[in-house]
Amino acid sequence: MTQTIAPRVRTLVLLLLAAACALLAGAGPASAHAALTGSDPREGAVVDKAPAQVSLTFSESVSMDDDSLRVLDPKGKRVDDGKPSGTGGTAYSVKLHAGLPDGTYTVTYQVVSADSHPVSGAYTFSVGAPSETSVTVSGQGAGGGFVGGLYGVGRYVSYAGFAVLVGGAAFVLACWPRGSGVRVVQRFVVSGWLSLTAATLLLLLLRGSYTGSGKVADVFDLGLLGDVLQTKAGAALVSRLLLLAAAALFIAVLFGAYDKREDEEKRDLTFGLAVGGSVVAVGLAATWAMSEHASVGLQAGLAMPVDVVHLIAVATWLGGLTALLVALYRGPADTPVPALAVSRFSRVALGSVIALVVTGTYQSWRQLGSWTAFTDTRYGQLLLVKIGLVAVLVGVAYFSRRWTAQLAEATPAAAGAAAARRGEKGAGKASTKASGNASSKTGAKASAIASAKTGTKASGNAKVSEKASGNAKVAEKESGTRKGSGTAKESGTAKGTGGSQRAAQLARQRAAVDAARQKRQRDADPNRFGLRRSVLAEAGIAVVLLVVTTVLTQTEPGRTEEEAKAAGTSSAGSSAPATGAVTLDMPFDTGSQNGKGVVRVELDPARVGANDLHLYVERPDGTAFDIPEVKVALTQKAKDIGPLPVAPDHITTGHWSASGVQIPMAEDWEVSVTVRTSDIDQVTISKNTQIG
Repeated sequence: MTQTIAPRVRTLVLLLLAAACALLAGAGPASAHAALTGSDPREGAVVDKAPAQVSLTFSESVSMDDDSLRVLDPKGKRVDDGKPSGTGGTAYSVKLHAGLPDGTYTVTYQVVSADSHPVSGAYTFSVGAPSETSVTVSGQGAGGGFVGGLYGVGRYVSYAGFAVLVGGAAFVLACWPRGSGVRVVQRFVVSGWLSLTAATLLLLLLRGSYTGSGKVADVFDLGLLGDVLQTKAGAALVSRLLLLAAAALFIAVLFGAYDKREDEEKRDLTFGLAVGGSVVAVGLAATWAMSEHASVGLQAGLAMPVDVVHLIAVATWLGGLTALLVALYRGPADTPVPALAVSRFSRVALGSVIALVVTGTYQSWRQLGSWTAFTDTRYGQLLLVKIGLVAVLVGVAYFSRRWTAQLAEATPAAAGAAAARRGEKGAGKASTKASGNASSKTGAKASAIASAKTGTKASGNAKVSEKASGNAKVAEKESGTRKGSGTAKESGTAKGTGGSQRAAQLARQRAAVDAARQKRQRDADPNRFGLRRSVLAEAGIAVVLLVVTTVLTQTEPGRTEEEAKAAGTSSAGSSAPATGAVTLDMPFDTGSQNGKGVVRVELDPARVGANDLHLYVERPDGTAFDIPEVKVALTQKAKDIGPLPVAPDHITTGHWSASGVQIPMAEDWEVSVTVRTSDIDQVTISKNTQIG
């Protein structure tokens, strides 16, 4: 029966693994999780005179260095001062050299988003009129190449290792304590720890090159590694390594002291291991939650603990399922997985699925934001695939639960039959032994009587001849002792050694035969075979599900992608003007002490209707500071509209904000800001911007 049905299951698993490989091949480098939503000058714009600076606005916070934002002239020469500045939020700018000639200029950027993924891109604007340029902006993608591919492999291995480590340990503690002494289970959990540790070290070494040049030589740059350690992603990887050291101690206790305890003592130690293991598992999951999707965007304070629960639920379910599969297929015949352990895991898996549904629903709403994002964005499409796989996995798990119930019902009957067979066998042996004893006693008695009679009759002759042969016997005894002592001793020793080796060999052969017989009897159980088959199918689907989940973590969230599309920046070949948040930087000087600075106005989404306005005031050195009063007005001179006053509220040092700013039409608007630095010193500055 095993050879008849197993090929179909293997075919299913191979198809699922092929699907996983296809997803891996199509995943490519990590997608940008921060999108460029605004720029000044805008993409493709033609301005009358050269701007003093170039400003970029992103959908989320990004980090930059001196080479992150560059502006190149038509000949490819850099014309910026190489010192990008920003408010620490989503807007950054770089100053340009004075007196730039007419022509087409290229703006390139390569930054790291707040969720640790590299973001890069380029666009052009022109001064006076467009011109030819020698700068090539194609192939500006970050996180690609050999280093990017290797970094992606490290991410997959780290997620898989986490699932195996956490799920395998949870399976032993919660479902099958005796499994701590099974060698294949021990190797399974340790392999998860080794995989996660090796992948974390690899990611830490590759991180600097992955977010920067992409060169293999930079992997071993210690200076670059030092810079990585100061970032959020670097701190998360180092924290993961420290937690893995604690996990190694946990594994040593689980498969060492815990395995050697008796059942009563194990119960006392189980609680301590469960608490310690839970703390380590939560810490490991937090290293992802605090450095990736959940750490930025809406409700980050709630999203991070939800993400931790989600990751642990995935690991407990999929890792425990794989541990069960390994135990069913590779476990020793004398220590089979009991039906009670499978039943316990079934309940644990059900709780994990409930946690996944609840946390996954929240994460879907947070990352998508609309129903259309399910079909219109890559993130939504992958999420639909993941939901479908979870549904199929739950369906297969239903059949596993049925096999588990049947196995639990059949186990007592099988145990009773085995006990009866052992009892009959023992009774037969006892009867044979009693019969043999009685027979031997009767024969011995008759033999003794006959021997006594014969001995009495012959004793006289023996006495006569005994004296004559005395001297000969003494001589023969001495000679025999000298002649045979060495040979007999050597022969006995050799015979004893050979006998012990033969006995050991026979014992091993008998043990192998007994193990093979027990394995055949175990595999012949239709309920256990059905369970193994359904668990194998579950594990195959789980592998694909884990791959899809990892691809999702590298994909731009649907909400961000839709914002980028709305801003007109998601497609490099689009000829439509960009719409989205705009940033205006306006220097001011009221003529008084401490009267110099820069006002930055951010208008989002810079479209007709309601807009959010943020205003920042900075000193010339870039530090934020407060002023007594600031006012904003919007004017459309061509249509004689305005000025429309805006009274922003003070939020924090150097930051004012106003929501619901109404702009009635799409035109070129003048934004005026009145800055007052003392009771008598004030100035009004203005700048034009296009409202889409």
